[in-house]
Amino acid sequence: MTSHHPIAVIGAGLGGLTLARVLHVNGIRAAVFDLDASPAARAQGGMLDMHVESGQAALRAAGLFEEFRAIVHAGGEATRILDKDATVLMENDGEDGERPEVSRGALRDILLDSLPEGTVRWGAKVTGARTLIDGRHEVTLADGGETFTTDLLIGADGAWSKVRPLVSDAVPAYSGLSMVELSLLDADIRHPEAAGVVGGGMLFALSDEKGFLAHRDTDGSLHVYAALKTPADWATSGPIDFTDTEAAKATLLAHFDDWDKRLRVLVSEADGPLVPRPIHALPVGHRWERVPGVTLLGDAAHLMSPFAGEGANLAMLDGAELATAFAAHPGDIETALAAYELALFPRSESAAADSAAGLDLCFGPDASQALVDLMAGHHVAGAID
Repeated sequence: MTSHHPIAVIGAGLGGLTLARVLHVNGIRAAVFDLDASPAARAQGGMLDMHVESGQAALRAAGLFEEFRAIVHAGGEATRILDKDATVLMENDGEDGERPEVSRGALRDILLDSLPEGTVRWGAKVTGARTLIDGRHEVTLADGGETFTTDLLIGADGAWSKVRPLVSDAVPAYSGLSMVELSLLDADIRHPEAAGVVGGGMLFALSDEKGFLAHRDTDGSLHVYAALKTPADWATSGPIDFTDTEAAKATLLAHFDDWDKRLRVLVSEADGPLVPRPIHALPVGHRWERVPGVTLLGDAAHLMSPFAGEGANLAMLDGAELATAFAAHPGDIETALAAYELALFPRSESAAADSAAGLDLCFGPDASQALVDLMAGHHVAGAID
């Protein structure tokens, strides 16, 4: 039997959960569907810096600002910029920063715990969505072809959104940059050399159109991304066999053979698998014509590279503002959606342009010094999302 949900949110990431929470604060119930089997099905990534005007504003709207303050990583805004010889070009302790760092997983837990039991339907992988003759939308799930209908469908389902095709033909394009994600556990004890080069917060080591981006997590581990320009199929059919961790390390390190040993240990001493992360983005300025009863938020709406630190912050602000628009226009879905999108499009275009420029700066000529010069004029610690 097909079920019906007045408001259906696809995706239980930070944006979708913020939307559900602010709706709940305003007495509006939503059903959230996520493909993961449970909240603990996969790791949620490393640290996030919360911006005053976006992520923090969303948490205030959600009534969760004090809970957020309780999980802030003290000292996490510290920043170091190195060249490939591990020479420190800039270092600050981050004490004057306004973008506190928090664990993505801990932040997600706060949002999940704030929702009524049963709000999120886990193990609900969406395979498609379509608009029905009566204006409602039908969503199909992978599990046995189950379907449900909804009056309001919100795609918060990330880069490869199944909802986006209802409003836009745009698809993410490969940026030319790939990252390899890895971790070093219990770093101060097990990996002191790597811990020393990263420091207490964020590390940028950039040169020759490649580099290492790393930060210290609250559990004492180091979360590291090795980044380099590669062909689009490098992660899937290129020279690195990611199923063989030691071989993958050796092949990756060949790209950094003239880099200082203190930086190379970020790869050679990594614990666990290496995970490729090709960077994709939607076109800067992505927008769509108003489609009744459906909209997007977060990466589904404005996927961008992480080089402005805006992705999670914007997703949360999207969720908070969309919920606030519904509360301000009870019973008038189209007015609420039009008001939300009117603000969404220009701010996401600006952030996407900044992210694209940040990628070019970080992986262009003399990148480390260019980043030092940028930070001298603007405090952007934690600029990688």
